[in-house]
Amino acid sequence: MFTVFSRWYQERFSDPQAVTLMAILVGFALVIYFAAGLLAPLLVALVLAFLLEWPVAQMLKLGINRTAGASLVIVLFLGIVVLLTFGLIPSVWRQGVSLIADLPSMIDKGLLTLQTLINQYPQFINPEQLDLMVGELKKLLDTQHVLDIAKQLIGYSASLLVLMVYAILVPLLVFFFLKDKDQLISGSKRFFPANRQLARKVWFEMHQQIFNYIRGKVIEIVVVGVATYILFAVMGLRYSVLLGVLTGLSVLIPYVGATLVTLPITLVAFFQWGFSSEFGYLMLGYGIIQALDGNLLVPILFSDAVDLHPVIIIAAVLVFGGLWGVWGVFFAIPLASLVKAVINAWPKTEVETLHGLDAS
Repeated sequence: MFTVFSRWYQERFSDPQAVTLMAILVGFALVIYFAAGLLAPLLVALVLAFLLEWPVAQMLKLGINRTAGASLVIVLFLGIVVLLTFGLIPSVWRQGVSLIADLPSMIDKGLLTLQTLINQYPQFINPEQLDLMVGELKKLLDTQHVLDIAKQLIGYSASLLVLMVYAILVPLLVFFFLKDKDQLISGSKRFFPANRQLARKVWFEMHQQIFNYIRGKVIEIVVVGVATYILFAVMGLRYSVLLGVLTGLSVLIPYVGATLVTLPITLVAFFQWGFSSEFGYLMLGYGIIQALDGNLLVPILFSDAVDLHPVIIIAAVLVFGGLWGVWGVFFAIPLASLVKAVINAWPKTEVETLHGLDAS
C-alpha cells in the first residue's frame, strides 16, 4: 500500500511547479475557510476591485491617470449603490412585509380551492390526510410564527454595526486596490515561491474567463430582473418588484434557481386571478422570458465560458454554497472552472502522455 502511494506521489508531485501550485491553492482555501468572517470586508473589496478594474483600465487608455480613474469609478459605483439602497431595497422590503401579512388570506383561499377539489374528485384525494397536512401547514405558516422567523433572520443577517463597517471599509479598500494595484501586486509577489510558472499559467487562463463570467452574470441578473418586473407590472401582478428581484437573483443558481422562483410567482398569480386568462398570459410571458434567457441571452453572454456538465455545475453550487454561502453560490462556476483548469494544466505522467499520443 505504501509503495503504491509513494509511486502515485512521485508521479503527481515530482514537478516542483505542481507542488507550488498545490501549496498556493491549499493556502488560499484554508485562509478563506477559516478566516472568511474576519477577512470578509477585504475579500468583498478584492472581488469588487477585480470587477471595477476594467473601467479603470479603459480610462488609462484614454490618458487618464490611475488615481483619477479609480476615483471616478468609485464615485460612479457608490452612486449606483446609493440608488439601489434608497430606491429598490425599500420597495422590496415593503412588498416582502406585505406578502408575509397576506399569507393567511392566501392560505385560506388555497384551502377553499383544495376543498372544492376534494368534493369534485373524492376518489383521488383522501380528506383525512389532507386535513392533517392542512393542520401542519397552518402551524408552520402561522402569521406570528412567520414574523418571528423573519425578525430573527433580519437580526442575524444584517446588524447595523456590520453594515456600517462594510459601508466605510469596503469602498476605501476598493479605492486603494484600484489606485495602487501595481505596487500591491509587486509587493505581494515576495510572499509566493519563485517557481510559480504553472500557477501563473492557470491564473492567466482563468483571469479573463472569471471576469467574463462575473460581468455576464451581472448583466443577466439585470436583464432578466428588469424584463420580468416589466411583465409583472404591466400585468398588474402584486409584489411585482419583489418577484422581479427574486427572478433576477435566481440566475445565480443554475437550473435550480429558476425552478425555485417559479413556485412563488405561480402561487401569487393563482391567488390573485385563479385559473383565468390573466394567469395564463402571465405564465406564458414568464415562460418566454425564461426561454429567451436560457437559449439566447446565456449563449451570448457566456460564449467564452468553460464548458461544464450540468451535473458538475449543480455539484459545484452545492459544495461551494455550503462552504461559503451566497458568495460560494455566486462563484461556484468560476471555482469549478478553476478546478478544471488546474486538472488540465497539471503535469501529466508518462503513461498519460503516451495514452494521449495514441488517442490522437
